Amino acid sequence: MALGGGTFLTQNKVLPGTYINFVSASRASATLSDRGYAAMALELDWGVDGEIFTVEAGDFQKESLKIFGYDYSSDKLKGLRDLFKNIRTGHFYRLNSGEKASCVYATAKYSGTRGNDLKIIIQTNVDDPSQYDVITMLDTTQVEVQTVAAVTELVDNDFVLWNDSAELAPTAATPLTGGSNAAEVTGAEYQTFLDKIESYTFNTLGCLSTTATVINLYQQFTKRMRDEVGVKFQTVVYRGAADDEGVISLQNKVTDHANPASLVYWVTGIAAGCEVNKSNTNKVYDGEFAVDVNYKQSELEAGIKTGKFMLHKVGDKIRVLEDINTFISVTPDKNNDFSSNQTVRVLDQIANDIAVLFNTKYLGNVPNNQAGRISFWNDVVSYHKELERIQAIEDFVPEDILVEKGNDKKSVVVTNTVTPVNAMTKLYMTVVVQ
Repeated sequence: MALGGGTFLTQNKVLPGTYINFVSASRASATLSDRGYAAMALELDWGVDGEIFTVEAGDFQKESLKIFGYDYSSDKLKGLRDLFKNIRTGHFYRLNSGEKASCVYATAKYSGTRGNDLKIIIQTNVDDPSQYDVITMLDTTQVEVQTVAAVTELVDNDFVLWNDSAELAPTAATPLTGGSNAAEVTGAEYQTFLDKIESYTFNTLGCLSTTATVINLYQQFTKRMRDEVGVKFQTVVYRGAADDEGVISLQNKVTDHANPASLVYWVTGIAAGCEVNKSNTNKVYDGEFAVDVNYKQSELEAGIKTGKFMLHKVGDKIRVLEDINTFISVTPDKNNDFSSNQTVRVLDQIANDIAVLFNTKYLGNVPNNQAGRISFWNDVVSYHKELERIQAIEDFVPEDILVEKGNDKKSVVVTNTVTPVNAMTKLYMTVVVQ
């Protein structure tokens, strides 16, 4: 069972864990964890069935044929190349598992249409005629060869599982057939993915669906995880309207792919990979899709006011207009700072890292007395000094952190005042001519 987490209204929580509120200060009206972790559910022609699988950036470049069924340079992997430009690790789930291709000698390791491009070639070994060279081909690429005397000696490889009852005999090429993808992907498959991904750690979740019910499913999942479970991440959706700092709503469509939401790959990547002291505002799009940036100035202004994440044309470059999320319902306790993804990254970093610090070092281990609370205070202060050193926050003084005993003997209450730093986005200059 997960540790308790989320926000609190009163000190009435039952589960041990960390409960953190972020509110705006009144106005006139530990160790920093790494970023670069993303999660996405995908429709694929090949890949792990029914489970989350994790791919590192280096493995994507070197092992994409084995993992996704296509060479790294394939047009089929255009979106994933966009994603991996800015992340170090991706957690993926295949939505459209179907039937496995097969032949008399083998069955494809995974379901999907890509299995139909596999072929088995069997040749008599030139050095030892009592043995056979059994070759696995994917399209025109030889992916493996084994030299054996009988099929029972064959070892399953990254592409096929061998049929132990088959009899080996020379064959020019025996194709695998019958592989298929699921005919339809429904909300049930997306829900299964969200159920499974809940136990993973990531910075950004990407939703490629253009279906309103699926987009809403992701938005509600994000809100529940952030507010009730205490897991802080952001989700990128295509043209959603969540009014929540945890949801980024991409407005631009692509014009060269069947799925107009394909730019979600890149936006998910930059959101996950952006450092806590950086902003994606004005970031140049360096991906491979043709992006529709045909917006008037008035449409760009309206987009910012309504919480849309947009890309626009600046000279010969396509750039991020402003690094914002869907939060627009400003209140005295939650001002428009929360619409800035740079601010949210700082606050999420604090929430996640302090929760890890408390849950691993203090929960159940350190007495809730003055000495224990001072120790916790020292760790929290040191953590915030590191945030200030890298210019993620500013104007920090140790007195901004208060660690006090809660309403019962087991509770600790932390009051934390922070001022996140944001990148410059507007220049107002007056030039006096003499």
